[in-house]
Amino acid sequence: MEAVDLLMHFGLTNQEARIYCTLCAQGELTGYEVAKLTGISRSNIYTALAGLVEKGAACLSEGTAARYAPVPAEEFCGNKIEALRRWREDLLKLLPGRVENTGGYLTIAGEENILDKMRTMAEGSQKRIYASMSAQIMHRIEAPLSRAVARGLKVVLITEKPFRMEGAVVYYADKKRLQIRMIVDSACVLTGDIDDGEYSTCLYSMKKNLVDLFKEDLKNEIKLIQLTERK
Repeated sequence: MEAVDLLMHFGLTNQEARIYCTLCAQGELTGYEVAKLTGISRSNIYTALAGLVEKGAACLSEGTAARYAPVPAEEFCGNKIEALRRWREDLLKLLPGRVENTGGYLTIAGEENILDKMRTMAEGSQKRIYASMSAQIMHRIEAPLSRAVARGLKVVLITEKPFRMEGAVVYYADKKRLQIRMIVDSACVLTGDIDDGEYSTCLYSMKKNLVDLFKEDLKNEIKLIQLTERK
């Protein structure tokens, strides 16, 4: 992912993000200089620069000619994150109380949404986590899994070498492809495929029969790995 794409997650438009990157690389610039460097028309430059100032990504330096200076990325992003925290707290107070999951089947679509769901499941775990997936995907949820280990939870992982996690029980299987399986606290399961694209789809459920089915499946996979290692 490019810097421009990441900046757009912080509320900047594509043009604003491109201009911000230019300011970070060049320092203070006039609107004319920004237009020349970016190729963006002067009719759009000043609107975008005003947007950067309004959003806290740039400051206006008055002088003989107006010049624009970038707010350091750490400061700009930090301010946005802090604002989101405040808005989150306000939103939680304003929205209706949580409706309890009825134990049905929910479809989680999209790679990032699936990864977010796995991270949330790991962060909310109270007793144990069982997960089976490729090392590439495992690395992307490594932080919440490590925090679960640090909280004293039992974390059992089935993945590929050379993935390691201190404090977790790790079993190595043959190269895993798209499928992921994750069970938390024997209470919920997430299963499906991540294919590095928008067509990734997983099923999430709290139905006991499905959770038990996948628990047994993972136990059998672990037994097979153990038998193979003894040979």
